[in-house]
Amino acid sequence: MTEVADGLLLARTEGKADIVLLPNMANRHGLIAGATGTGKTVSLRVLAEQFSSIGVPVFMADVKGDLSGIAQAGGDHPKVAERVKLLGLDPFSYQGFPVVFWDVFGEQGYPVRTTVSEIGPLLFSRILNLNEVQSGVLTIIYKIADDNGYLLLDLKDLRSMVQFAGDNAAEFKTNYGNISTASIGAIQRNILALEQQGGDKFFGEPALDLNDFMQTDGNGLGTINILNACKLMQSPKVYAMFLLWMLSELFENLPEVGDPKKPKLVFFFDEAHLLFDDIADVLRDKIEQVVRLIRSKGIGVYFVTQNPLDIPDIILGQLGNRVQHALRAFSPRDQKAVKAAADTFRQNKSLNTEKVISELAVGEALVSLLDAKGSPSIVERAYVCPPHSRMAPLTDAERVAVIRSSPLAGHYEKAVDRESAYEKLKARHDTGEAPAEKKEGKSEAGVLIGALAKSAAHAIGSQIGRQIIRGVLGSIFGGRR
Repeated sequence: MTEVADGLLLARTEGKADIVLLPNMANRHGLIAGATGTGKTVSLRVLAEQFSSIGVPVFMADVKGDLSGIAQAGGDHPKVAERVKLLGLDPFSYQGFPVVFWDVFGEQGYPVRTTVSEIGPLLFSRILNLNEVQSGVLTIIYKIADDNGYLLLDLKDLRSMVQFAGDNAAEFKTNYGNISTASIGAIQRNILALEQQGGDKFFGEPALDLNDFMQTDGNGLGTINILNACKLMQSPKVYAMFLLWMLSELFENLPEVGDPKKPKLVFFFDEAHLLFDDIADVLRDKIEQVVRLIRSKGIGVYFVTQNPLDIPDIILGQLGNRVQHALRAFSPRDQKAVKAAADTFRQNKSLNTEKVISELAVGEALVSLLDAKGSPSIVERAYVCPPHSRMAPLTDAERVAVIRSSPLAGHYEKAVDRESAYEKLKARHDTGEAPAEKKEGKSEAGVLIGALAKSAAHAIGSQIGRQIIRGVLGSIFGGRR
């Protein structure tokens, strides 16, 4: 790797001055922005390689299918050699990095699954495009499932639970509130639509253990986790909610570490505008909360997007490390974005930032990184360093070889379908058993006490620590396991 004593080399100015990212400032988040084709993906790749080189694991989504080559040594692209010569990067070695491939659909990597319970009703409501009333009914359904000890693992569990709540709406009304037939119908239709988009592949067990993201190889290099998102991007809300769920899980489960010497994990959120499109204020507030607080867990979050205006100001203000590639000013909104991007930098008196943003060549960027005191450095115009890994994607055979050689091979591939809400409700239907509230005549207080006992029993049997944390915090996103 091409390294410098003071940090991770990201770029070099025309005058050969190094621009480095300090590892102890990397968990203070960042932004990589620029129009299509200006070099954002290469900047992301270079940062990922540099983090891996110091033992920091990385997670990133591959939305275009061109990042898999990180697993192999480079030397295959003439422009890389040109950039090495231009920047005087001597010596410069090519190398591959430890990579684990993931894929929600299990086609280009290990399957990524979580459970319906872990997503929680607020996030799930957005995935299903529910309105406020329908979202409230879904929250009631989650509560009924929890109080009765029905595990919501996959979509057939949720579908059965929705039908059960609808069929017994009159019995549940006193303790939980009104469950309208119209809302039940809307929820069921949207679950069906999600299944048709392949969403059923995402829900089930074995659920993803996020500790598997945070590994190093035998040489001390951080694992680069690549989520194949080419197909997932056809369901953009599912993509955004999946990554947001991951952030919330990391926030809930990792201990406080303050400002570590280097991050425990760096998380790249590509196509970041999808996270904030058509979003409720309450969810936007929760995202801001997670971004603000997760750095104390040692997690660095880097948003990758075409336009800085895609990121809400309150979140943009928390992104201390900035790499701004070229922006095109073809419309009033474009011009506004150029001015906004220029104004966010600590100005360089010898540089007309607003003018330069539209003039940057491919692979050139305006860069401002945090200094040792945590203050943004003066913005510099610089050339992003070339990657050490292969630019071309892996062949199918090469990808299969990487997947089969991973320590995770054999763990996630086969789905497990244990007894959960679907099986229990089917058995209840077959025996003609009435809902618990009707049969037992419990008071509201009795129902709550029973729910606590059942929740405690379930916690002992499955993911106790995470469930207790979610119960105490009320979940970052209102979910319930």
